[in-house]
Amino acid sequence: MRGGLFVAILYRMRRPTTLSPASLSLAALLAATLPLAACAQHARALPSAFSDSIERDTLRAAESVAVLDSAGGAVDLAADAPEAGAAALPSPTAPRTRADSIAWRRTRTAARRDRAYRVVIALEERRLRVLSGADTLLDAPAGVGRADRLEYAGREWTFETPRGRRRVLDKEAEPVWVPPDWHYAEVARDLGYELRWLPDRRPVRLKDGSRLEIRDGHVGIVRDGEPFAALPVDEEIVFDSTVWVPPVGTKNRRITGELGAYRLDLGGGYLLHGTPHEDSIGEASTHGCVRLADEDIEWLYENVPRGTPVYIY
Repeated sequence: MRGGLFVAILYRMRRPTTLSPASLSLAALLAATLPLAACAQHARALPSAFSDSIERDTLRAAESVAVLDSAGGAVDLAADAPEAGAAALPSPTAPRTRADSIAWRRTRTAARRDRAYRVVIALEERRLRVLSGADTLLDAPAGVGRADRLEYAGREWTFETPRGRRRVLDKEAEPVWVPPDWHYAEVARDLGYELRWLPDRRPVRLKDGSRLEIRDGHVGIVRDGEPFAALPVDEEIVFDSTVWVPPVGTKNRRITGELGAYRLDLGGGYLLHGTPHEDSIGEASTHGCVRLADEDIEWLYENVPRGTPVYIY
């Protein structure tokens, strides 16, 4: 069996540690007939009729999906998610909870049954495809959410690409990135500095007596006897061992080039976009958006209209 792994469907029983003969027969049948590795993308090799039958039965009866290795160990995909503060997950794009497993299966099934023009993103494969009926019009590697957490300054962020069905709400060429708060929290964490937010209507006095001020949408510094000096918009604002978060709407909170040449907006802060970080494509490397190579995001921008459904599983 490939990789010594197979997928078994565990049905609800009064004593979960005991498998009935019927359940053992089902597991043995699957082990003998489905040479699958324990990850989502290999399931696509099933004949569609048989696959649909398995999926219908599973949605009605399955309580969890477990990955079993040849030594008999099991990883229950319906287990609770790690506690806050946990490090990056060993398999960042695998379903981690029962709800996540159900979302994976339902979205994957819906994407297969839809025959319309659609975008399909397979997180485990790190692939984005554009389909029309059974035809594949684009098949591209994609960078997806890395599924870890950041806790800093009393706040918490989770960086994952959520499974489910969305639509392309908007498209934009030459997009400008407005960094979320987590960007500055990461900088402060890496430097070991404090994180504070700049007020937009009053200056902040620094330890050396100078002041941080905002004038005409620019964050700048005023030193005694010197005129207002605007700070570079492509650099972080760091003074007094503190990373200062500029207000949204200031020029210091707009970064060009970070999203590549095009973006497609899926809502909720999630985008399909280009990137200058080409080595992140094909990896679980993002904060939740989907990164694509220049030629692939350009193709999407030119060929995927607003309103197109997007299936993420």
